[in-house]
Amino acid sequence: MKAVIFAGGVGTRLWPLSRKKSPKQFEQIVGNSSTLQLSVERLTSSFTPEQIYISTGMPYVDMVSDQLPDIPKDNIIGEPEMRDVGPAVGLISAILRKDAPGEPFAILWSDHLVKNVKLFNRILGVGGKLVEKDKDSIVFIGQTPRFASENLGWIERDKKQNEIEGIDVYGFKSWKYRPDKVTADKFFKSGKHLWNLGYFVTTPEFLLKQYKKYVPEMYEKLQKIVELRGKAGYEKRLKEIYPTLEKISFDNAILEKIETGNRYVIAEDIGWSDVGAWEALKEALEDEPGQNITKGKVIINNCSDSLIYSYTGQTVAAIDLDHMMIVNTEDVLLICPKKSTPKVKELVNSLVGTDNDHLT
Repeated sequence: MKAVIFAGGVGTRLWPLSRKKSPKQFEQIVGNSSTLQLSVERLTSSFTPEQIYISTGMPYVDMVSDQLPDIPKDNIIGEPEMRDVGPAVGLISAILRKDAPGEPFAILWSDHLVKNVKLFNRILGVGGKLVEKDKDSIVFIGQTPRFASENLGWIERDKKQNEIEGIDVYGFKSWKYRPDKVTADKFFKSGKHLWNLGYFVTTPEFLLKQYKKYVPEMYEKLQKIVELRGKAGYEKRLKEIYPTLEKISFDNAILEKIETGNRYVIAEDIGWSDVGAWEALKEALEDEPGQNITKGKVIINNCSDSLIYSYTGQTVAAIDLDHMMIVNTEDVLLICPKKSTPKVKELVNSLVGTDNDHLT
C-alpha cells in the first residue's frame, strides 16, 4: 500500500506565517516540526519511506526533500503549475499505476493534526484491505464530529456494510460542503453525519477509470505525461502539458460522479483537526474552550480565548485581551479579533499586485 500526502497549497488563511516563499506545511506551527514532517511521522509505523509519496508544487520540491531526506526523490512529485486538486490527484494516480499497479493508496493532507495515530494507521490498513477485496471501490475516512462546524464538509453514512478488524465500514449516502448553521446543527445531532477530511483509499486503476469516463481529455493528457516517467524528456513533457489541464477541483471532476455502490465510509474519532486557519489551529490545540494558546516569547495578563504567536526575538506582551489573534513575524504583525480570521485570506488577496505583494 502507498500513501500520498498533498503539500502544494500556499495557505493564505495562516498568513503572515504562511507565504508563497514558504507555505504553512513547511512551517513549525505546532512544536518544533512542520505539519508536513508530522504528517509523514505518523505514517512511519505502517509505511516505509519508499511507500510514501509527496505531491507539491515544483518551487517546493527542494524544501520537501530538505525536510524529508528519507523520502526518495522520485517519490516527490512536483506540479509545474497549480491547477487545483483534480489534475493533481489525476497525475499521482497515473504515476502510481505505473509505479505500483493494482496497489491500494491513501490520499492524505499535510496541514492536518491527528491525535490518535494508532487508530489512524489501523483505519488506513482496513481501507487498504477493503479496496483489495473490492477493486472498484473508494473508501472515505470521516471524523466523528466534535461540534457543528459550518466550515467543513460533511459526509452522511448509510447502513453498516462490513466489519474488518473491529472497524465498522458503512455505505456512503451523501455529502454537503460547508452547510449553514441550522443544517450543521442538524448534522451534528443526527449521529449519521461525519466531518469530511478529504482522506480516502482506493486504487490508481479505479480512479483513472473515473478520469477516463468523466474528464477524458485530462485523462489522455495525463497518460501522455506519464508514459515518459523515468525516461529522458519526462520533465519537459510534464512542464508542457500539465499547465494545459483544466483547472478543476477533485470533487467536481470525479468524486461527485462516482457511482454510490462503489463508495464506502469508515467513521472513527481519530482526534483530527484542520490547522489551515488561525481559529482552527487554536481549537485544535486548546484543552478546553476559551484557553489561551501561545508560542515564542509571549507574556499575557488577564487575557482569555486568544492566540498569540511570536516568531521573532521580540517579546509580545498582552493585557486584558479577549478573543484575539496576534501573530508576530519578522516583517508583518497581524492583529485581529478571532471572529475576523476568515478575512485574513481576503486581506492577502488584496495585496497581490500592489507595493505589498512581496508580503504575500
